[in-house]
Amino acid sequence: MKFNKSWRNSLAAIAATFLAGTPWATFPASAQVAYGNESIEIFVPPPESSSSKLCSWFIDPAIEAVIKRPVFNGARWGILVESLASREVIYHYNDDKFFIPASNVKLLTTAAALQRLNPDGVIRSTSVRNWIATTNLRSDNNYAETLFRFIGGAGATKKALTELGVNPSGFRQVDGSGLSRNNAATPRALVDILRAMHSAKNREVFLASLPVAGISGTLRNRMRQTPVQGAVQAKTGTLTGVRALSGYLEHPDYGTLVFSIMANQAGSSGQALVSGIDEVILRLNSMSSCQ
Repeated sequence: MKFNKSWRNSLAAIAATFLAGTPWATFPASAQVAYGNESIEIFVPPPESSSSKLCSWFIDPAIEAVIKRPVFNGARWGILVESLASREVIYHYNDDKFFIPASNVKLLTTAAALQRLNPDGVIRSTSVRNWIATTNLRSDNNYAETLFRFIGGAGATKKALTELGVNPSGFRQVDGSGLSRNNAATPRALVDILRAMHSAKNREVFLASLPVAGISGTLRNRMRQTPVQGAVQAKTGTLTGVRALSGYLEHPDYGTLVFSIMANQAGSSGQALVSGIDEVILRLNSMSSCQ
């Protein structure tokens, strides 16, 4: 899969002008404490989608037409999308910058736990497999914190992820759930974790724990009745002024894409950020080689 950079550059201005009419940060300095055991799920109306294909050289301006809308003035976006098979970068924006990842931290916790624990082992009369599923699928904070402490906390998580090939300088983890605003991660670190876990020990348990767009978990009410329903497996992230989605997209032409999208915007409408993230996914899904 090759993306012609010269075509991208020469057509970017035209594409941006065309796509801008289509209907569709600084890091917070102060820490805040959030409470709750499980993410609250709301129905998010699906973003407008089109059955028409988007030529691959238009993908940069197509995504930037979403994330640079006036409604997102003051927002910080971080995005990395790669081909799982070839590692080719499809799109990147602030991919090495740090963001508050919210519950995307649970990807760190569960990935590390699966490198240290037997999925059929038991914690408090419940199998590790079920602990992983509940942590990611329902985004249960108590389960995440228990797993985090059980495997040894931040030091143990960092060691396990480093052994998977993840650069430890790409994240800072202070809890297991993502409730703390002192957690930080780059989109690249999350993509590296997802890439590693796709072929790592206990991969099937990890993959089965991820919500599926329009079908299960914290994604069951998102991207319904769109071309990506059932094609996205990803972990959501939600705090005030923070939304994140990191996982896999089964693309109709390009195979499995691994992605991380994070948006930090103080005082923003959470629904606007969620709709923006979902629209980025839909635009990625509509990409075609146009050859």
